[in-house]
Amino acid sequence: MNVLFAAAEGSPFVKTGGLADVIGALPKALRKEGVDVRIVLPKYQAVSETYREKMKLVAEFQVPVGWRMVYCGLWELTHEGITVYFIDNEHYFKREGVYGYGDDGERFSYYCRAVLEMLRYVDYIPDVIHTHDWHTGMVGALLDKHYRHDERYAAIRNVFTIHNLQFQGVFPYEVLSDLLGLDHEYFSHGKVEFHGNVNFLKAGLVFADRVTTVSGTYAEEIRTPEYGEGLDGELRYLGSKLSGIVNGIDEKVFNPATDPRIYMKYRTNLAKKRENKTALQRMVGLPERPEVPVIGMVSRITVQKGFDLVADAIDGLMEHDDIQIVILGAGDYHYEQLLLHKSLERPEKLAVQLKFDEHLAHQIYAGSDMFLMPSRFEPCGISQLLAMRYGSLPIVRETGGLKDTVQSYNEFTGEGNGFTFGPYTTHDMVYTIRRALHFYHMPDNWKAVVKNAFAGDYSWSQSARKYLELYEEIAGGSQRGAAESEASESAAGEEEPVPENYDPAETAIAMKSLDTELLPN
Repeated sequence: MNVLFAAAEGSPFVKTGGLADVIGALPKALRKEGVDVRIVLPKYQAVSETYREKMKLVAEFQVPVGWRMVYCGLWELTHEGITVYFIDNEHYFKREGVYGYGDDGERFSYYCRAVLEMLRYVDYIPDVIHTHDWHTGMVGALLDKHYRHDERYAAIRNVFTIHNLQFQGVFPYEVLSDLLGLDHEYFSHGKVEFHGNVNFLKAGLVFADRVTTVSGTYAEEIRTPEYGEGLDGELRYLGSKLSGIVNGIDEKVFNPATDPRIYMKYRTNLAKKRENKTALQRMVGLPERPEVPVIGMVSRITVQKGFDLVADAIDGLMEHDDIQIVILGAGDYHYEQLLLHKSLERPEKLAVQLKFDEHLAHQIYAGSDMFLMPSRFEPCGISQLLAMRYGSLPIVRETGGLKDTVQSYNEFTGEGNGFTFGPYTTHDMVYTIRRALHFYHMPDNWKAVVKNAFAGDYSWSQSARKYLELYEEIAGGSQRGAAESEASESAAGEEEPVPENYDPAETAIAMKSLDTELLPN
């Protein structure tokens, strides 16, 4: 099985959010399943010289962008066993940032076409092109229009993954022919049309053989007007063609036993974890009080991430609760300034760092006791998985992937790996924070929840198997069926039918045993 991942960003080469983490980790998990996965990314200015000097130029060719032919250099390197291609055009990608330019419609029209055109110049034909978010949404439409007549492309299938439906890539009608070379038929029949404009993400939905999103709950939520961002009707129409597969984390990078970014390495030892707490307190200027519960947040500071609730609750929490809060991130100016002002008012309780710092992020996961994610919506969420990996208990709203991965603690059964609330209200969030604080001061209960969090499997392995089944269903099923029929004919002299929707049985995954040093007093 050959699978080509196409995305606008990918770790460790260029990253602005969780999409890059997926592109950096999922291909490695699929490779362990025997898939020949390759990745294609734009060659941004932000890609460091460390990687640039390892690249080799594979080809130079012209890419059709509407009526024009535009230069493309194709570069290649191998990183951790994965072949990564880079689409090089300095006019489009030699810029300070990744997104947010006035010509993003043109830049990513070019990129989508270049992803397909490059296959003429490499010794690799994918069974599946796995495209991610709106930036790659037109790959399926371009494949349908310009490449299906070529036998090299005829059997290629397309999986499209929605990481965040809020961002759709909506551009004026002129993009259709001037940049994509698509007929008005693609617009008039509703394939890419969205309120009189061209919608890249909608094209991804329409032309994909399968559509996935990053959690089962989010797959259901986006079929409703509340979460569907104007495409809920299209998403309902997809029916079983749309499914949710929850993300994982790279357990090699995010491993408290080996993490070079944290003060004290540990596996499941709470005494060593407490040393990370005092180190975190020193780093951010909070009083070193190992007994006080620390709540961490590593997040974009936006309403989507629940910062309207945080802003509403912060005074009451700091006034009435003996806690410390550490917030790392950047986003909406209004909330940034409010939190900064509050941190100056109460420096013994609140530390705010308005930036993104990978080193500090890891230390927050390792040094916090709880991790707050009160999101208004959350397609999957990675931070709650990282927090549990480091033994920091998540406090989350029950939405999207947060609902799928965090189970609220039940003191009567001992089940649960965190604390959750449903209604999007300040009252419910504060109540749940105080419930977590209550159990923090009950050591036996707290150790039980932390043990549950440590015991979880947050790796990509299960998700990779589900993606592989999906790929086989759309691209490998007919080949497998033909091979099985041929073998049956040879043995029995007549053709045996193969079930049309045959899927291999899912392999059972044993729970990882915990370290013997688990949770000493």
